[in-house]
Amino acid sequence: MALNNKTIWIAVAVVAIVIIGVAALTLIKGGTGNLGVGKTGANQSSSNGKIQVVAAENFWGSLASQICGIHCNVTSIVTDPNADPHEYEASSTDARLIANANLVIVNGVGYDDWALKLINASSQPNRVVLNAGELVGKSDGDNPHLWYSPTYVNETVKQMYLDFVQIDPSNASYYKAQYENLTASLGQVDGRMTEIRQQFGGTKVAATESIFVYLANATGLDLISPPAFMQAVAEGNDPPVQSVTQFQNQLESGNVTLLVYNEQTVTPLTNQMKQIAVEHNVTIVGVTETIQPPDVPFQTWMNGELLQLQNALNANALGQ
Repeated sequence: MALNNKTIWIAVAVVAIVIIGVAALTLIKGGTGNLGVGKTGANQSSSNGKIQVVAAENFWGSLASQICGIHCNVTSIVTDPNADPHEYEASSTDARLIANANLVIVNGVGYDDWALKLINASSQPNRVVLNAGELVGKSDGDNPHLWYSPTYVNETVKQMYLDFVQIDPSNASYYKAQYENLTASLGQVDGRMTEIRQQFGGTKVAATESIFVYLANATGLDLISPPAFMQAVAEGNDPPVQSVTQFQNQLESGNVTLLVYNEQTVTPLTNQMKQIAVEHNVTIVGVTETIQPPDVPFQTWMNGELLQLQNALNANALGQ
């Protein structure tokens, strides 16, 4: 059937209207998506809309999860209670996690160099990296056990809060409330440290490893173990012979109230010192590098260790 010019022009106009309509809908959808990304932060790109957080160790992961709550997924890499975190070796799974993360939290200070290598190996311009050591002004060679310092924990937690607000500003009020609740909870732990300092400040104690240095300072205890011994054990090295002899003499002298023993950094030498302490009636107080058990909050774990320390000090004071 032949078509006249009028019919042809009407058909062309209809097709043009349809094409324009489809293009408009496409622009609308694209614009909405872009607005969504801007509203929730360029880094929030996971399929479920939650911030993907990777913490090199579970003590930082626990604190982060208590701030971001329902708006994030937190994966902690180092969690094994039977392994020495100083000796951790990264896997291909760790590499994928860090490559896809919106926020990566590392301890720094030489403690988790494996994580820094994975971060450098995957270029992600929108990824936020929180290095606790750099934040508090520490560098390689300093004591890396920052999570045993209440001051450094509070500084790091505050930066976590600021990072979450930067990544996801639309939920800033939620993160603020979570941060305030966590700060209040950590304040209770700090309160127990104050109790110990008031009751037992100046009491002579020993430790097999530098993990206890920050906590000894916070509780006012007099940590007399040779620094060279504690640092060498923490770094996986043999302590100087002179420091070994000095440490042994301290444990045998009767002047040391208790020995703080790192249960995750165990060597024949630390076992030997533990045995000497037992033979001379020095109370053993165990501590760990990572949260034990792994599924409890940071402050529950830390308060439990402080309570064990406080009870041991009390028992010694009563002559039991």
